[in-house]
Amino acid sequence: MTILADKDLLALAARLADEAAEIIRTIRARGFETVTKTDSSPVTEADHAAEAHILRGLRAATPYIPVIAEEEVAAGLQASATPSYWLVDPLDGTREFAAGRDDFTVNIGLVRDGHAVLGAMALPAYHQLYTGGVGLGAHRTDKQGTQAIHTRKPPAEGLTVLASRHHADDTRLAEYLNNQPIAHLGNIGSAVKFARVAEGLVDLYPRLGPTMEWDTAAPQAIVEAAGGHITLLDGTPLIYGKADWKNPPFVCTGTR
Repeated sequence: MTILADKDLLALAARLADEAAEIIRTIRARGFETVTKTDSSPVTEADHAAEAHILRGLRAATPYIPVIAEEEVAAGLQASATPSYWLVDPLDGTREFAAGRDDFTVNIGLVRDGHAVLGAMALPAYHQLYTGGVGLGAHRTDKQGTQAIHTRKPPAEGLTVLASRHHADDTRLAEYLNNQPIAHLGNIGSAVKFARVAEGLVDLYPRLGPTMEWDTAAPQAIVEAAGGHITLLDGTPLIYGKADWKNPPFVCTGTR
């Protein structure tokens, strides 16, 4: 059995995320149906097809690393954290996808000893691919090629903030932002918000509503590789391996 180095694991995750993005674009172009899962969240053919492709690729190339994937868990697969494991969200932002909006992603992250250490995130509608990891830097690949990305220091005129589209009326958001210098506040869906922090377009993404570990592992690795930070509201790190895979509220920031 070949044990892959982290740079090769990141290349694997990047390739599979990019291929899954193409699967999603193909299904979107020809049309699809949306059904509701038992937790009242939506799921589509694209979620299942993208996840199946990613799982085949990860399990073939890294049989020694378990994979925790959103739709398998939703289908009843029981899994628990191990020292290392992949976390896969094949289509983060299904509501955005189903509504015909562009803010949805493919997330493949690797957790080691409770920390997100590398990840790949594709933005299918934007034809963008983000990658990052400990000691590997953070990069964006698009039609112009591949370039390193970095978070930015907040500008003097105030913070650019992105928050969840589906929790825009959460009173906790206004309370959290109170007394902070805000130049612009926008609301979009999915993990796209992390990408905009990682590449230095946005300064702050407060997430006060629910998320799951597969929503955040890949984005966290990318943001932190780009110089940013993801912490709980008390300033402690967002870590992985929770029994129910649920994250508490957190804040994603750029360079401090």
